[in-house]
Amino acid sequence: MTHHFFGYGSLVNRATHAYPNGQRASLAGWRRAWVHTAALPRSFLSVIRDPGCTIHGLIAEVPGGDWSALDIREEGYTRQPDQAMISGAAFPIQVYAIPDGMGHAPAHDYPILLSYVDAVVQGFLTEYGDQGAAHFFETTTGWDAPILNDRKVPQYPRSQRLSAQAQAVVDAGLRGVGAKVLP
Repeated sequence: MTHHFFGYGSLVNRATHAYPNGQRASLAGWRRAWVHTAALPRSFLSVIRDPGCTIHGLIAEVPGGDWSALDIREEGYTRQPDQAMISGAAFPIQVYAIPDGMGHAPAHDYPILLSYVDAVVQGFLTEYGDQGAAHFFETTTGWDAPILNDRKVPQYPRSQRLSAQAQAVVDAGLRGVGAKVLP
């Protein structure tokens, strides 16, 4: 039996991990949402059930079913089983999400890090192109949260260096959803 996860945020960016056999996939019935919990001092992506929404992401294998390293990386989340379609065939996967009732809307004291958004969008650009990046912004809620501009000194532990073109896509996407980037 193989063990797989569905990444819908930074795990879409293969430069942030070394999990093998990654494949593009879509997950129906979910939407991304920015949340914060008492476990972490910043906002981060989770997923919430939304029957009318489908999100794109990446499915990758957890070698030998050893989830311990990924569980540490995804601190604050719990793994939830679900199904994703890959080339027309469904197989079991795990989706990391904040349990119902544990996540709160982002707030000034728990901003979204721009370096986190950059890493996520870079992954979508690589996997899905400009349309995939646009789809990420469209299928994510919580853009009214403050976004801390930490590009010069990234606070996100898996931050990535973006090209000027990729930065322009991020900046345009944030303007398109009405996000407020703090200096």
